[in-house]
Amino acid sequence: MPEPSSPDRRGSLRPLLSLAPYLWPKGEPALRLRTALALVFLVGAKVANVLVPIVYARAVDALTPKTGAAALVAVPIALVAGYGLLRITAAGLGELRDAVFVRVQARASRQIALRVFEHLHALSLRFHLDRQTGGLSRVIERGTRGIIFVLDHMLFNIVPTLVEILFVVVLLWMLFDISFAALTLGVLASYIAFTLLFTDWRLRFRRTMNETDQEANTKAVDSLLNYETVKYFGNERHEARRYDASLARYEKAYIRSEVTLNALNFGQAAVISLGLMAIMLLAARGVVAGRMSVGDFVLVNTYLIQLYIPLNFLGFVYREIKQSLVDMEAMFRLMREEREVADAPGAPPLAAGPGEVRFEDVRFGYRPDREILHGVSFAVPPGRTLAIVGPTGAGKSTISRLLFRFYDATAGRILIDGQDVRAVQQDSLRAAIGVVPQDTVLFNDTIRYNIAYGRPGATQAEIEQAARLAQVHDFVLRLPQGYDTMVGERGLKLSGGEKQRVAIARTILKDPRILILDEATSALDTRTEQEIQSALRTVSRDRTTLVIAHRLSTVVEADEIIVLQEGKVAERGNHASLMRADGLYAAMWRRQSEAVAAAEAAAAAAAEADLDRPRGRSLEPAT
Repeated sequence: MPEPSSPDRRGSLRPLLSLAPYLWPKGEPALRLRTALALVFLVGAKVANVLVPIVYARAVDALTPKTGAAALVAVPIALVAGYGLLRITAAGLGELRDAVFVRVQARASRQIALRVFEHLHALSLRFHLDRQTGGLSRVIERGTRGIIFVLDHMLFNIVPTLVEILFVVVLLWMLFDISFAALTLGVLASYIAFTLLFTDWRLRFRRTMNETDQEANTKAVDSLLNYETVKYFGNERHEARRYDASLARYEKAYIRSEVTLNALNFGQAAVISLGLMAIMLLAARGVVAGRMSVGDFVLVNTYLIQLYIPLNFLGFVYREIKQSLVDMEAMFRLMREEREVADAPGAPPLAAGPGEVRFEDVRFGYRPDREILHGVSFAVPPGRTLAIVGPTGAGKSTISRLLFRFYDATAGRILIDGQDVRAVQQDSLRAAIGVVPQDTVLFNDTIRYNIAYGRPGATQAEIEQAARLAQVHDFVLRLPQGYDTMVGERGLKLSGGEKQRVAIARTILKDPRILILDEATSALDTRTEQEIQSALRTVSRDRTTLVIAHRLSTVVEADEIIVLQEGKVAERGNHASLMRADGLYAAMWRRQSEAVAAAEAAAAAAAEADLDRPRGRSLEPAT
């Protein structure tokens, strides 16, 4: 998910406006009090900081007339103590400010990250099919980190420093004359302008660093997720070259960024040194003329140095804040991503019912110019089984996605117990439907966690009962760690059949009234398929079941079979009636039967050839 290369000013300010509600959160008086206290401590720290050079200057004046040991006696103890107390106060209030505000800062970051996470889960399947996992995780990671940086440095570094500059300029004007105030303001304005302009020019390298870093991370995650595919084709070197190409672009941008940072630091030092020289010359002339004391000379010099210390980091802070605003805007842009499928206002939950499913003249296309389903109609009575078969691309899996409401039909209606699925809450709809998919993906956690995912909070006894019904319990007990066995990334430590049984177990635990079996056994061998078919029959008993299948041998027991062709219902009936009709279904059956027979014949021939192959003679001499 690329970042905008040149965000406008309004776009950069939008994240700050989005942060405001989190700094003054509704219904949380404790956090509001912390924000108010942090502002009080901030003002107190800055006032103390501005007074420090004045007390220091008066102490120098008190020392000036005397020399030697007598000077130590003559120094007003109150001024020295006041100087020390003011510095302690400024530092202490600054630390108190951070300590009080950190809870507000952390809570804002947490709440925003949670809202983004929840919103991403609420987005449509179309969005997630188009996304890049590595790039998306980088956007969220940098966005939440940007929130913390902006809150910490912009609110308590940049803004207070600018306020302090105004205090100092006004004080210099009041204590001396306008020339000191104007020169100080001119020096600091030149310093800030140079820093901001130079940093803006440098941002192109920082932006390139982030883009190449995100690109490298996306490629690394994608490559590691497809570890087996990389191994199958021996493409480790190819993946390393792709990754290194991104790293090389990052390296080039990083070098340019660091070299220009050195130039920025030198320029800042030159501006502030020239400014200090001009201020000191002006103050020295005032001392010689008798208009200023030595303490005043120290005062103006101290003020400029004191302001230079926080401004020394201005280039870094400005660059990071600007980049943080870009990162935050990228994350908030995710929040503005429209939900393609949303609950209707005031939608009720799906009412309890026996589980009748009905499609009425349903039309749908993933793109407006390419319709997939052309007026599909069928009904599944409660507790019955409907099989949906047809050639690849006929729209079989699309039907399950529409029923689960990953997408909304463009025309027609989909009803469950007489209720239009578009008029009820999605959570209640999906709670009533269980899915056993063809490609079972497990979390990189324990077998117990993956089964319990069907109903979080289920007891161990309930988990084991579901595993027994799915015929996976005995297998789990044979593992050294039993139900605490980790399944690996996407469940790669388990075989296809084992993963399918875990998927069936968690669907049993969910206990839905409607069951969708989407090519649940198509990738398995015949023996494993037969075992899982037995488990599936247990699961589907007394449930309304839709079986989407490619292997027709798995649907012969269905109460009704519909044959899809090019998005339309070409045939319907049970297995026997469809075979008698000798149409599309019968032709598909014959082709699959011939393929199975050919495969069995080839296997038998290979076995026979192996038996007839002459064995090697013994190397031992005959006796």
